[in-house]
Amino acid sequence: MGMAVKILTRSLNAFHLSGSACNNCDIEVLDALTPRYDLERFGITLVGSVRQADLLLLCGAFNRKSAERLRRVYHEAPKPVVVAAVGSCACSGCIFRHSYNWEEPVDSYIPVDVYIPGCPPKPEAMIAAIVKTIAKLRGG
Repeated sequence: MGMAVKILTRSLNAFHLSGSACNNCDIEVLDALTPRYDLERFGITLVGSVRQADLLLLCGAFNRKSAERLRRVYHEAPKPVVVAAVGSCACSGCIFRHSYNWEEPVDSYIPVDVYIPGCPPKPEAMIAAIVKTIAKLRGG
């Protein structure tokens, strides 16, 4: 696992995946990548394929159909992969919790390493959570 931790802490390729959501968290994730917040200064870049990902950013509430796809995407990601639940919907279901097609939070489908609550969470909160995760992986 030592080599995997070294690889994960050098730079992270993030793959952004959204379940059934209002898209506010998606906008904030993209905002964190803009020059104003510049998530890339920490070596984190957005990639278009889960097969290149070291970090999965999950937004929204995952319903029955999207949960099946979430499992498939997670199994396609190279291991080790850090999974971050972004927003209250991904963390707990939030307003979709009593919806007819919501069953369980994301962590019941796949293992989640980082929870970033908020509706929507601000880019500063996402950056802080990811930086703390990197520090934790490094053993700090």
